[in-house]
Amino acid sequence: MKEEEVNRCQIQEWYPKFKSVSIKTIIHQLPESFIQYLLDDSGPFLLPVSISNEDALPNRVHNPDEEEDYQVQEGSDDEAEEPSPPPSFPELELKVKASIESLGGAVFPKLNWSAPKDSAWISTSGTLRCTTFSEIALLLRASDSLVHDLCHAYDSSDDKSSSRPQNFFLALRKWYPSLRPEMEFRCFVWGKKLVGISQREVTTFYPALLENKNDLLLLIQDFFNNKVQAVFESDNYTFDIYITKDERVKVVDFNPWGAFTLPLLFTWEELEQILSEREVDFRIVEDRCAVRPGLKTAVPYDYLDTSPGSGWDQFLRNADEELQRQSRSPEAGA
Repeated sequence: MKEEEVNRCQIQEWYPKFKSVSIKTIIHQLPESFIQYLLDDSGPFLLPVSISNEDALPNRVHNPDEEEDYQVQEGSDDEAEEPSPPPSFPELELKVKASIESLGGAVFPKLNWSAPKDSAWISTSGTLRCTTFSEIALLLRASDSLVHDLCHAYDSSDDKSSSRPQNFFLALRKWYPSLRPEMEFRCFVWGKKLVGISQREVTTFYPALLENKNDLLLLIQDFFNNKVQAVFESDNYTFDIYITKDERVKVVDFNPWGAFTLPLLFTWEELEQILSEREVDFRIVEDRCAVRPGLKTAVPYDYLDTSPGSGWDQFLRNADEELQRQSRSPEAGA
């Protein structure tokens, strides 16, 4: 995989080309000071000071177990250190606030490649839904998965020249409360040819998919042929789509082929074996016995695994290897 292939999957790179067939999104370049704030783990968990007290969250995330560390004991000769001023990004906050309003009052955030899917638990709704700058900052600051974008974006590149892109961007995507997870699909492209399609929510059997499989295949193929194939410049990649109730196809994301991108109902070895086939291999969960064990989170599924570097692929691979190792051990039959 080349560095330029990874770069093409950044949302600020592909979204302008696919704006008319994607989820409405507003993108802001982030100041370096905000990036350093996200990376800083040297002190307490501080949220930026809001320029507006409206809907503001507490500046410091309270942890009772740490409270003793921040108390000055009576009789101590040591002077308390002067606390550092809390972070503040007023210009960025104003831009984000205006964007949230223009997108209907609620958004979910994403950096160049990744979304803070692992920190949804910390939000009041248990999702990535945000209505204020403070909520966005909280999700970003609490996320470990964003370390991929910040420090390891090019780890899978053969011609890696840097550990991070020159600039970072915050993508604010319009929040839709009623997305149907069964209408999300991951498409696999090799040599600019659509070779595979997988249901994305692999932990559930949806009878409607079985009934409409052929129609969905034709719809997705037509969309790829007319809207994607000649526009996206890489030869090998994956892209995620959502099909609306009125059968409009929306691009959700682009990911590199392989690396940390999940193959879902395929394996990468299977995908490489079907490259010579003329027909597109379209896989769905076809009965309740075929569902896959999944990582249940409170995150809307459209951002569970849409960006490279999430780590879930390697996590599942390691877990599978450990399960096989245990099953082969003498104690397993005891």
